[in-house]
Amino acid sequence: MIPVVQMEEEYFRWLGEAGRDEDVIKELKDMEGDARKIQDAFYKNLEFGTGGLRGVIGAGTNRMNVYTVAKATQGYADYLKKNFPIEKRMAAISFDSRIKSELFAKTAAEVLAANGVRVLIFRELMPTPCLSYAVRQLGCAGGIMVTASHNPAQYNGYKVYGADGGQITDTAAAKILSDIDKTDVLNGAERIAFEEGLVSGTIQFIGDDVIDAYIGSVKSLSLAEQEMGREDMSIVYSPLNGTGRVPVFRCLRECGFRKITMVKEQEYPDGTFPTCPYPNPEEEDAMALGIEYAKRVNADLVLATDPDCDRVGIAVKKHENEYTLLSGNETGILLFDYICSQRLAQGKRPEDPVAVKTIVTTEMARAIAQNYGVRLINVLTGFKYIGEQITQLEKSGRGDSYIFGFEESYGYLSGTHVRDKDAVNASLLICEMFAHYKEKGISLIDRLTQLFQKYGYWVNTLYSIRLEGADGMAKMQEIMEKFRAGVDEFAGYKVAECTDYAEGINGLPRSNVLQFRLENQCSVVIRPSGTEPKLKVYISACAGTKELAERAAEDVKKFVIRFC
Repeated sequence: MIPVVQMEEEYFRWLGEAGRDEDVIKELKDMEGDARKIQDAFYKNLEFGTGGLRGVIGAGTNRMNVYTVAKATQGYADYLKKNFPIEKRMAAISFDSRIKSELFAKTAAEVLAANGVRVLIFRELMPTPCLSYAVRQLGCAGGIMVTASHNPAQYNGYKVYGADGGQITDTAAAKILSDIDKTDVLNGAERIAFEEGLVSGTIQFIGDDVIDAYIGSVKSLSLAEQEMGREDMSIVYSPLNGTGRVPVFRCLRECGFRKITMVKEQEYPDGTFPTCPYPNPEEEDAMALGIEYAKRVNADLVLATDPDCDRVGIAVKKHENEYTLLSGNETGILLFDYICSQRLAQGKRPEDPVAVKTIVTTEMARAIAQNYGVRLINVLTGFKYIGEQITQLEKSGRGDSYIFGFEESYGYLSGTHVRDKDAVNASLLICEMFAHYKEKGISLIDRLTQLFQKYGYWVNTLYSIRLEGADGMAKMQEIMEKFRAGVDEFAGYKVAECTDYAEGINGLPRSNVLQFRLENQCSVVIRPSGTEPKLKVYISACAGTKELAERAAEDVKKFVIRFC
């Protein structure tokens, strides 16, 4: 934490020198004399890690603005110059619909171009997976995606990608951070005007051919042998005012799904997210309008993708005019089983099939993997670790072994065309899976029940404790240390094993994550969020009936709340 005197000095320096963005100047003037606001804006530098930057849009070192973006990009440019020969220094840039996303993307382009890094930028907003694809397709040294994913409207962010199309590794992030720390936030970044870069050719727009190739790659991952039932299948889709509108709609239409109703209020890009302040398809509120539409048109399926279109949530008809949301774990399990069964039926099963999931994702996946003879790899939370596993498989000549990766937070990927979760890919798979079972007279709820009856009833819940600001960070660490000191039981269920990932377990990077395995097949994972001011607690329980599993999960949750 920066001392109070230094915070005030930095505030007045910004007040005098930050003239590039009128919104920043206005906010600086508004906070004058308010020590609490000044502290929150300047008590630290916005943290840069493997997830890049993410924070509230506004004035200050702890905010997303053109200065913190330029500083981070100067550090990234210095990293590229040190690690890549001049002919390889290219970076792709994309952005979503959030407030100032295009401005931040162009700011990053201006800094990279001024440093001799050739910039390839999308002319209009494009999803995160499309950025990952462009990095790989165009042979770039890396890329930048300006997005805060599913965070509320006041947030924006900046994710950095490596040459493999995946988010940067811990090692790369540390090197970039070292260069960022050497850069003065207000005056340290080199820049040229965006238009000047276009004229000189150091900044170029990415062509439609790349987008076409991306859509083609997604369509090639279809596992359906025929398109029966697609034309009559009624789908309601919401891009949640983000980037998914064009690629998801196009992909589904080109694959035979004709009856698609768009949620008009959420169709076009709008960073204020007027009908869903928290544009996260994990949340009921974000799905509510789509379900209203579904009731009106008697739709079979509701899809919603988050603003950067790397996550997708679904709702399916349970009874007449009644819809139920499926969790990320439930959708992931359905997709995993569908992919395994279809590959087996069509003779497309690789010799050594591999699937990857995160440690907080349901352990039911292990039972399904064993049933189909699939090797299941567990990685730390974050899809970048799934991407790393794909890259390792490719380097060993076994890239074709990868069949699926997923995480409980609604992220899925069935191909190797990108190195991040892909909601365009997942949306197509979900729709074709639905049509496949519909032809057999089976709903997704029916299929999920069949899987539970076969493998046991698994209940997975996420409990989040929101802890804002400097005091919140200290409290979060205090709670982690309290659990780390030793817990013998959760709600009477004895701890069979405790794994502390801060020690770097099984070759995984060190991470502030604790996992408790209980004797009753329950497990508890506790970690601070890397992108939000939250402590996250993941609870998984398995029992012979849904009621018993839910009871066990609720008992553990109540214990955690009291313990914290």
